[in-house]
Amino acid sequence: MAQRTKLLPADRVAVRAALARLPDELNRLLHALGASAARERRAGLAFSAVEQIWHLADLEHEGFGRRIERLLYEDQPVLADFDGDAIAAERDYRRRSLREGLAAFATARAANLALLDRVRDEEWEHSGIQEGVGPVTLADLPELMSRHDAAHRGEIELWLASGTESAAGSG
Repeated sequence: MAQRTKLLPADRVAVRAALARLPDELNRLLHALGASAARERRAGLAFSAVEQIWHLADLEHEGFGRRIERLLYEDQPVLADFDGDAIAAERDYRRRSLREGLAAFATARAANLALLDRVRDEEWEHSGIQEGVGPVTLADLPELMSRHDAAHRGEIELWLASGTESAAGSG
């Protein structure tokens, strides 16, 4: 993995603010979407809107949340990869509720931000190894979360832009 630059405290505040905004941004983007439209696969993307949201929710809780906790409380943990494609298929995200997914993501994100808000200065350097990424510190996680958010927000915007009349008001 390429060397990451260490976030300065002011940068950390900006990243935290962006992380806090995403649940509301997604609610605004998807508020008019009906259930059947939310399940459509569009624009050559692997995930529908509902699948994107449940992926974000589960990764936030089971991926990022567990990584934050383990980095805080364990010495040099090995952090598991999160196989989003396999989990989406196993849990059949496409059949789930978009609204419930949005709520689950917002709840998990708020819990992670609350945990990060309690991190003491010296704890930001707690480190471990993340499968598929390499060495990481607790200070790296907000930036990794932000990049992941940006990728999925972009996919959701592309998905919405490729929509049809069915996107507003079905189901």
